Amino acid sequence: MEKIGEGFSCSSKTEVSGELVYIKTIEDVVNLFDSAAGKICIVDDAGITTLSPILSELVGTICTTGGPGSHLAIVSREFGIPCIMAIKLNRKNISSLNGKRVLLKHNGENKGFIYLIE
Repeated sequence: MEKIGEGFSCSSKTEVSGELVYIKTIEDVVNLFDSAAGKICIVDDAGITTLSPILSELVGTICTTGGPGSHLAIVSREFGIPCIMAIKLNRKNISSLNGKRVLLKHNGENKGFIYLIE
């Protein structure tokens, strides 16, 4: 496994894995209506509300901005979904990770790590 990023962990779950999906538009969410189960969504906006219709089916959320008090972090905790905020990725192109299997891991404190599984 290759560590590809880290940020603030906003979850108490130790780890989850799933297929990473980069969400840029509302249409991206609509396209997941029938296939969101087992997915980990990554978004650029900490205040995003477009994930709401599929949030209960996701296994994790990741955001490139924000912190533990951000809307996505709070809602993810309410749903019991691991969330990593303000990630620093080791890759310049997030889109290249779309469809890859990743592992979200919580270190027991406030750090969350993203690993590429292959």
